[in-house]
Amino acid sequence: MLGFMECTLGEIVSAKSSKLSRPLLLKNKGKSHGQIIISAEESCGSNDVVCLHFSASGLDKKDFMGKSDPYLVILRQSEGGWVPVHKTEVVKKTLNPSWRPFSMPLRTLCNCDFNRFLKVQCYDWDRDGKHDFIGEFISTLNELVACSRGRKSFECINKAKTDKKTYKNSGIITLFRCSITPRHSFLDYIKGGCQICFTVAIDFTASNGRPSLPSSLHYINPFEPNPYILALRAVAEIVQDYDSDKLFPALGFGARVPPDVEVSDVFFLVWLQPIRL
Repeated sequence: MLGFMECTLGEIVSAKSSKLSRPLLLKNKGKSHGQIIISAEESCGSNDVVCLHFSASGLDKKDFMGKSDPYLVILRQSEGGWVPVHKTEVVKKTLNPSWRPFSMPLRTLCNCDFNRFLKVQCYDWDRDGKHDFIGEFISTLNELVACSRGRKSFECINKAKTDKKTYKNSGIITLFRCSITPRHSFLDYIKGGCQICFTVAIDFTASNGRPSLPSSLHYINPFEPNPYILALRAVAEIVQDYDSDKLFPALGFGARVPPDVEVSDVFFLVWLQPIRL
């Protein structure tokens, strides 16, 4: 083994350009065996959100009263076949529905592959659960995004009817909108200069009990940290990597502090100096 280096994920992503360089060391030997450079990169497009808005006209009549209760199912192609990723609401008793706009993560719709085939199926909802298939069309996200610059219509085709000479389609599905919006991640904010400042305040009021009793949250156990220390340590060990000066203000409230020995609502723990509000 050439050596090892230990760090946290927070140290890597908060480093300049998300690139951390550390020396490689061997146990029991302080000599460096070179440098190791670790960089972090977020998957491209993984946080983007797709918004789609569809309507339809001239759908096939499937109900007894000459209407339909249409809804759409969006599917993406996978190695094992077609996988449903979204279902719209049902619009009752119409052959010309307009569905509400809907949004979903880009990775859910096409796993960030703009050329992956998508299938849009239209069904007529039935109370007994045996929904009638109206028709479908196949496209890609690249095509849908290009179409969103203006309304684009797709023929809704039922392959079971294509043998009929008079058959044209089972309606027209129109895409009104297809937009992709980036959703900023925690890593984006860190790269943009955001820092997390950790400040702690400890309750010194009598509600915590006498510090000399084991039942008190302030009890100093000679064998293990008390709940306050455990909580502070758990949070600070994570947050410290995102704070450039590594200085954490520590305050208290509800104790009698000198020189007046009066109860203070807020004071610094280091000098027990009350803060004038």
